[in-house]
Amino acid sequence: MRDVYQNTVRFEETDAQGIVFYGNYATYQDEAFTEYMEAVGYPYEAAERRGWDVHVVDLSLQYHEPARFRDRLTNALRVARIGNTSITFEYECRNAEGDVLVDGSVTHVVVDGSGSPIRVPEAFREAIVAFQAEPPEMD
Repeated sequence: MRDVYQNTVRFEETDAQGIVFYGNYATYQDEAFTEYMEAVGYPYEAAERRGWDVHVVDLSLQYHEPARFRDRLTNALRVARIGNTSITFEYECRNAEGDVLVDGSVTHVVVDGSGSPIRVPEAFREAIVAFQAEPPEMD
């Protein structure tokens, strides 16, 4: 798992109970994904120039402990599996003490300009393997 995004909980991200509203963790995961893509040399904003993009097809999050206003969070990702057209990431969000607050997974499907699934590009596969300490499972 690679730490790729840190954030401080803003007041507007909390609910009436004083904890981070559960839906915000999907946003934190998405921010971590954006930073991961940048780190492997495939900035998200360059998708159109590449001729391919990714669409989320599955997101699963498990909540273990709450975060509160002003907590400093570290968000980590790793590619667990690269399929023919899909990429599955494992995600975790930790507090400053290192406790895992939320973990889960998100699966993206690689698509061409018309939105049709295509094979995960070979160069992108290689960039992921080079970036991670532990290589993903591959189809």
